Amino acid sequence: MYRPTIGLEIHAELATRTKMFCDSANDPDEARPNVNVCPICMAHPGTLPSINRDAVRQVLRIGVAVGGTLADVSEFDRKSYFYPDIPKGYQISQYERPLVTGGSLAGVALTRVHLEEDTARSIHHNKKSLVDFNRAGIPLMELVTEPVIPDAETAGRFARELQLLLRTLGAGEANLEKGEMRIEANISVSKKEAGAEGSLGTKVEVKNLNSFRSVERAIAFEIQRQIKLLESGGEVVQETRGWDEAKQETFHQRFKEGSADYRYFPDPDLPKLFLSEISEFSREALQASLPELPWEKRERWMRDYGLKEEIAELLMQDIALGMFFERVIVDRAVEFVKLAVNYITSDLVALLREKEKEVFESADDFIKLIDMVLAGELSSRGAKDVLRIMVEKGGDPGVIAKEQGLIQVHDPALLAAAVDAVLAREEKAVAEYQGGKLSALQYLVGKAMQESKGAGNPQELQRIITEKIS
Repeated sequence: MYRPTIGLEIHAELATRTKMFCDSANDPDEARPNVNVCPICMAHPGTLPSINRDAVRQVLRIGVAVGGTLADVSEFDRKSYFYPDIPKGYQISQYERPLVTGGSLAGVALTRVHLEEDTARSIHHNKKSLVDFNRAGIPLMELVTEPVIPDAETAGRFARELQLLLRTLGAGEANLEKGEMRIEANISVSKKEAGAEGSLGTKVEVKNLNSFRSVERAIAFEIQRQIKLLESGGEVVQETRGWDEAKQETFHQRFKEGSADYRYFPDPDLPKLFLSEISEFSREALQASLPELPWEKRERWMRDYGLKEEIAELLMQDIALGMFFERVIVDRAVEFVKLAVNYITSDLVALLREKEKEVFESADDFIKLIDMVLAGELSSRGAKDVLRIMVEKGGDPGVIAKEQGLIQVHDPALLAAAVDAVLAREEKAVAEYQGGKLSALQYLVGKAMQESKGAGNPQELQRIITEKIS
């Protein structure tokens, strides 16, 4: 039996106004190449970097959120390696003195959280390699976990929770498909020792993971690859591998460097940060700046509104949808909340995805729709039809319902006429119900709803039908 051990290294671009060490704009959506550049981020001789205060504050807020230890003194280091997307021939990062050490997230222990600058972006086209320096120097958070993750599912859950935390704190959007969040997995397997944890195996780093599903699949594949290699008498070598999405397998890229290969040393152009002497960087000040954290909100929703875990998670993963939910259900009774949750998480979510729309900015019309259902003015079917129009075109649900003839009819004479027409046509169903087949009653109610063009109150129709045929 083998024991997998996984550690994650996650980089996330921070949403600051300017880059990490200069005043060039931090704009990840800029499509024109080499626009947001300056002599500093292009590493012209004689230029001097200066530290982005907001980027430091954001990483410290993340550290407080995960319960990490904030450094009293921190500094930046030069990490030397040569590649076309590194204009200086080194990257400014942190090694010995990161901003944050320790902490945990989603039950996974953290090693450190530090700050560095992003690289440029290499573009390969028509057998040529081009470099866009817009991204060079953007503030980049790197978070490293302890090697304690046991399986692919836990790794995926951790990465999703980190993305949610970054978005909640306003630290960044962390979109994997845009490269704003990049995940690397260090994976090893070792034989389980009886009564002991056993030693760790040789770790392999896997890169090119641009979705949470890729993270999970790459880790699962690599675990099995290493086990098969060991079982056949082979040896796992320390290397960096990529993930081939088309083939659903990892592949060799290069042999892994060690920290000594990077020749870390403190950057002589940047001062040490005496963080404990800066009042806005105190733990108390940072704690006071935090919003309700994802796990706190998830627990509150489940406790106060009785949401199931999967429903709470659905609302958590879409921050705009979660905020809309909270505006809808504030100060509302339990019956209203249950109905609203049902329409939001099933009908509304499906319509927004189908129509590629954003959730409503105002909750007022949606609240009115739910109130109409509770008041018996709209049937469930009618409410779904009205909601579709609201998503497609907008509008007041009351006006839409009247225009579409969906306001429920409560007039006994009109409903009785609809029932009589149905019973005259559906003699077989009437006989089946009278013979004890209870499902025939719902069939008759459905036909009566059609007869009334969806405007009949189903409860009232059912009452009239049972009175007439019982």
